[in-house]
Amino acid sequence: TAPPGRGFRGWSGGFRDSFTLGAQQATPGYLPGPVRAGTWHVVLGPYTVAPQGLDYEVTVVLRYGPAGRTPRPVHPPERAKGRGRDWYRGDCHLHTVHSDGARTPREVAAAARAAGLDFLATTEHNTVSGHAAWEGLWGDDLLVLCGEEVTTRNGHWLALGTDPGTFIDWRYRARDDAFPRFARAVHRADGLVVPAHPSCPFVGCQWKFGYAHADAVEVWNGPWTADDELALAAWDNMLVSREEWLPAMGNSDAHKEGQDVGLPQTVVLADDLARRPLLAAIRAGRSYLAESSRISLELAATTGTAGHAGIGGTLRAAPDAGVTVALTVRGAPDGATLHLVTDEGTMCTGPAPSLTWRTTPSLATYVRAEVRHPARPGSGLPGAMAAMTNPVWLGGPA
Repeated sequence: TAPPGRGFRGWSGGFRDSFTLGAQQATPGYLPGPVRAGTWHVVLGPYTVAPQGLDYEVTVVLRYGPAGRTPRPVHPPERAKGRGRDWYRGDCHLHTVHSDGARTPREVAAAARAAGLDFLATTEHNTVSGHAAWEGLWGDDLLVLCGEEVTTRNGHWLALGTDPGTFIDWRYRARDDAFPRFARAVHRADGLVVPAHPSCPFVGCQWKFGYAHADAVEVWNGPWTADDELALAAWDNMLVSREEWLPAMGNSDAHKEGQDVGLPQTVVLADDLARRPLLAAIRAGRSYLAESSRISLELAATTGTAGHAGIGGTLRAAPDAGVTVALTVRGAPDGATLHLVTDEGTMCTGPAPSLTWRTTPSLATYVRAEVRHPARPGSGLPGAMAAMTNPVWLGGPA
């Protein structure tokens, strides 16, 4: 039972008060397999305990029968048909009945297609049973990536795009100095480490492990709230070094009806609709975030000498070279405002659908874009995000 949990057989994600294990099948969230003689352990994980304590009872029932044969898991393919090098839309934080979600994988796949997504990731809480739950649901139009939401008591993180069947333990806190070891395990499984909803105010959700071992960060989680505004500000403060910055992601974290799959979504420029090209594009920051597939945008920086860089790229230009930054948005909501933001703050605003601004690398380390809904009167807060980009970096050898 010690980490990394080689005897692990499943987790409910706080959703169930009973489950069944057997050789041929198991309750969603659990892994089928033989039930052999030995010492078994039940893990309880309450987030909070009232001052008077917590009463609980565990009942185990064994039913004997003929030995069954455990089916071989069928995992998603690593590639869909795709369109070659293109922009692909994905939602990489989703839950089904395999943890604390109310939808089945079939319902999530249908919702993903209805939202105009090209790919999704299965990220159940502390279990990999969902990796083999999508048979017949993927296709030329929809790629399914494997993953896990690792819910420690010092923050949640996504093990994204890992080899199928890769389980990552969650039983540690920042003080235990265990996170780097599990981050390395994700990288060995060809996945990404992505802190999720880092500014979430709930007990155990706020991110406390630092970002040294992360590959990206989930800045936008579900409908835009003050939590996302805080995460955005913290992420923007991290953009002080192009060598150490982390790309932003946006995911729905949808659990049930009423929580929209694809709100928001990460739109990545990848060489193919395949696992490794998508993860490489996310890691490189060749992506923007949007509240729906109705919105698409282009952000580019150019010089008069034909220099050009897009989202996640670097425009090579002398410090005093004139740079033109152009933002074009299609499908922006009514009344939307466009913002161009640098390391000094918001430098240029205007109405949709387009915005142009001139600067130099000496004045702006990077430029990123935001598309915001109109602010609510009297709220004192900026308008909710409709779309945002990762930065375009300015400067470097011409």
